[in-house]
Amino acid sequence: MLRFLDAGESHGPAIVAIVEGLPHGVPVAAARIESELARRRLGYGRGARMELENDAVEILGGVRGGRTLGGPVSVLVRNAEYGKWKDAMPVEGEVRAEPVTAPRPGHADLPGALKYGTHDVREVLERSSARETVGRVCAGALAKALLGCFDIEVYSHVLQVGEAKVPEGGAVPTPEAIAAADEDPMRCLFREASHRMRGEVDRAREEGDSLGGVFEVIAYGLPAGLGSHVHWDRRLDARLAAAVMGIQAVKGVEVGDGFRLAGMRGSMAADAIAHAPQRGFYRLSNHAGGTEGGMSNGEPLVVRAAMKPIPTLHRPLESVDIVSKERVQATVERADVCAVPAAAVVAESAVAFVLADALMEKIGGDSLEEMGSRFREMVDRQRAF
Repeated sequence: MLRFLDAGESHGPAIVAIVEGLPHGVPVAAARIESELARRRLGYGRGARMELENDAVEILGGVRGGRTLGGPVSVLVRNAEYGKWKDAMPVEGEVRAEPVTAPRPGHADLPGALKYGTHDVREVLERSSARETVGRVCAGALAKALLGCFDIEVYSHVLQVGEAKVPEGGAVPTPEAIAAADEDPMRCLFREASHRMRGEVDRAREEGDSLGGVFEVIAYGLPAGLGSHVHWDRRLDARLAAAVMGIQAVKGVEVGDGFRLAGMRGSMAADAIAHAPQRGFYRLSNHAGGTEGGMSNGEPLVVRAAMKPIPTLHRPLESVDIVSKERVQATVERADVCAVPAAAVVAESAVAFVLADALMEKIGGDSLEEMGSRFREMVDRQRAF
């Protein structure tokens, strides 16, 4: 129902995203997309590039008078530093830059070079760079615009950086509490934990190292029944896991209590069902994280992800030159010490896009007006069931 495609390299002219399938009438503004891209640049431990890029958005098609037309929406974000990289990244003409031949362990460099048969890993690292997530955040901002029309909100916050963690076992934060995460340097809801996280980042920076961590994305206001139990590739939790796992450096994804459920007995792990006249059916707990049987169940959707430390290090690891086969130090590209807060924002976009697609799949409609009437009918029917 909803799909997007993006193109562009880290130091190329621009990143372009095209989103197809949005209904007619969704309110869209370049400033709203820019605000999401600005959130992507947040976080203690980010690199110098975040201060250089302003990520100005140009909407090139699919929008008229601030509302979608029903056709593909095209968004352009120019890379501010391209002028300095024209010799290395010309779209046409001769490349006037030395090839990069020392692949970085933990990156796409060597697998990509072997895949394509290239002896210049810049032809791989430029697209595998996390700069590519600009396109995903643009697509996610458009998905959020659609979800917002139905009072569905998607937020994120950081749970762990290095060995510094938030307290375990807390309740799902309220939308008001989690919306304030951007006010903290680590996008963490616990002041003491945030302080310890920043200490971890400072120590890693001094040692020329990097840090990973864990973040959580929560969606509020979802109706029951998004997704499906009938095929593996239509299950909502499977689609969410794939979307979040597709973010650079993410190595693990769980829905709800995830791996912790493996240590529980069934009597504790399942969420008991209750009913109230005005509310309809609901759960007395949310270990499942808002999904059951591959479908949303009406509770807040909770997705967590583990991000590995960024493998570009200022004290590079050993590598092998792909041309000479000599032992060398890996190439040093500009990178962050910690990008967990930013990855959480990217994950919001990934989750929002999956949810927008699942919502359109469920209720259909070519226009926002048509979707609105169908959504209200569905919610009323579920409450009265």
